[in-house]
Amino acid sequence: MTLDIRSFASFGTFQNDWLDTHYHFSFAHYHDPARMGVGPLRVWNDDTIRAGSGFDPHPHRDMEIITYVRRGAISHRDSEGNSGRTEAGDVQVMSAGTGIVHTEYNLDEEDTDLFQIWVEPRHTGNAPRWATRRFPRGDRAGRLIALASGRDDGDDALPIDQDAVLLGAAIDAGATLTHELGPGRQAYVVPLGSAMDLSGDRIDARAGVVVRDVAAFDLTALGDGEALVADLPV
Repeated sequence: MTLDIRSFASFGTFQNDWLDTHYHFSFAHYHDPARMGVGPLRVWNDDTIRAGSGFDPHPHRDMEIITYVRRGAISHRDSEGNSGRTEAGDVQVMSAGTGIVHTEYNLDEEDTDLFQIWVEPRHTGNAPRWATRRFPRGDRAGRLIALASGRDDGDDALPIDQDAVLLGAAIDAGATLTHELGPGRQAYVVPLGSAMDLSGDRIDARAGVVVRDVAAFDLTALGDGEALVADLPV
C-alpha cells in the first residue's frame, strides 16, 4: 500500500472578512505542481463562510461540483432557475456542463463549514443541472454510503458524470470499517471530527491522504467522527 498523507497545516490558505479556506490541491493563487489533484478529483476546498455572506454570482463550465455541508447551511441559486438550501450532513451537486452562473450564500446567523469538491467530468458539453439530498447520520452509522456517484451501483447517490464515487460514514470511537478498492482504483480519504487510523497510520482530522496500490484498507476512529472517501480511477 502507498500512502501520501497531507496534513491540514500543509494546505494552501486564503482568508478575507467573510471566507476562511484551506486548499487540499492547487487552486486560485495557490499552486503546488505536486498537488494538482488525484485522478479526476481536481479540487477539495475546506471553507468557512461567515454568517450573512457568501459567493456572489460567478460562472462555471464542464465540472461536477459537490458540496458537503458540515455545519450550518448554504443557499444556492443559479441561472437555470434552480434554488435551494443544503444543511449540515446534506450534499448538493451542480453539474456545470455547457455553462452555469450561480450564487452560494450563508443566510443564517452562524458560520457555515463545508467542503467544496470538484470532479472533472467524462464528457464536456453536458446540460447543466443541480440537486440536493439529505443523508441522515443514522443511515451512515458504521458504514460508507455513496453520496455522489457516476457508477451504476443502484444506490441513492446524487449523480455525477465520472467513474468516481464520494462516500461518507459516521464512525464511533474504536469502530472500524473497511473499504475495498477495485483494480485500477485509488482513493482520497478525509477524516472529520476525530483522527483515524488508516491500516496502521494515524490520519488527523481534516487532513487528506491518497491511498494507492492496495485492494482494501481499514479506517478505525480514534474518537467519534466521520470519514469521506473519494473512490477514483487511477
